[in-house]
Amino acid sequence: MSSSEQKRKLVGPWRSVQVALWLIGLGVLALTGKWWPGILFLIALSLLLVGFQLGNTGVMLAAIRDVAPRRVLGTAIGLYGASSPIGFALGPVVGGLLVDTVGLDLSGVFLVSAALSAGTAVLVALTHEVRPESIPQGRVVALAFGAVRSVLTDPDVRRIFAIYFVAFLANQMTRPYTPILVEDLVGTGPGLASAVGFVAGTAALAGALASPFGGVLGDRIGFSPVLLLGLVGGAVALAVTPFAPTIGLLAIAVLVFLAFNGIVGPMVFALLATEVPAERRSATLNLVYLPLYAAGILGPATGAVVASAVGISGPYLTGAIALAVGAAVWVLAARRHRLHPAAS
Repeated sequence: MSSSEQKRKLVGPWRSVQVALWLIGLGVLALTGKWWPGILFLIALSLLLVGFQLGNTGVMLAAIRDVAPRRVLGTAIGLYGASSPIGFALGPVVGGLLVDTVGLDLSGVFLVSAALSAGTAVLVALTHEVRPESIPQGRVVALAFGAVRSVLTDPDVRRIFAIYFVAFLANQMTRPYTPILVEDLVGTGPGLASAVGFVAGTAALAGALASPFGGVLGDRIGFSPVLLLGLVGGAVALAVTPFAPTIGLLAIAVLVFLAFNGIVGPMVFALLATEVPAERRSATLNLVYLPLYAAGILGPATGAVVASAVGISGPYLTGAIALAVGAAVWVLAARRHRLHPAAS
């Protein structure tokens, strides 16, 4: 198989498992007619493979690095980074419309979700795989431990992972307290739910749309400066958020923070995709969500401790300080060792 043919293939061997699981599962449910609660068991079974799906993240990012022209790499990764936040924001809206407008019950909503998941599996099966530029050789366990070791021993990769952890930690520390800020401004009773939805939903969706623009800017001026911009802008927006006097200004502050915070992830992906050597690229990118998981656990707990000690503004100010420290560390590191993109 030629190199050009290899670069037209996408994802990995687990595509066949996903397709088989959903097609066989939906076939059994159709034959037996036990859509409910059978669809729940099928969804639960599919979630057992989520680790392998997340493991494909590195494969997908490495594939984007291989097939996207270097001049638009940031844009491509920015679009990829925006897909999940947009999906999370639109999912509840579509589900509500299916129930309130179309008239589906909960089992119908789950059936639509299952059909979409099955359709995704089919698309994956029909998509050609992109083989990595440098294919690792050896036992899987040894390669996995080698990937972790390379992350821990490479100072540039460690620094990038730490920045991603800090950015997500600031987000997770403050997210649970945004509805409380809304309640403090509008009070309890009618209008509270819609105000929370406006601030936490609409503003979050608008902020997520900033990710592709960050990618475009990264292609123009470099990934490192845009990453620094995301950290500094996020710190400033987060610091003023708890002091917003109106719902409109609070929504703007949340939007600005999420917009700046939303460009950090794609810049982290782009830096790893260009700075890590090809033989370690896929393995390193497979581990890129480890900081996210760690921050997802530590963020809410840290925010609760800080809020209990100094009040509701504490998590926001602490998150802003963490982002500012991350920005300072990034500037100092850039001065000591300037990062140059690898040749595409």
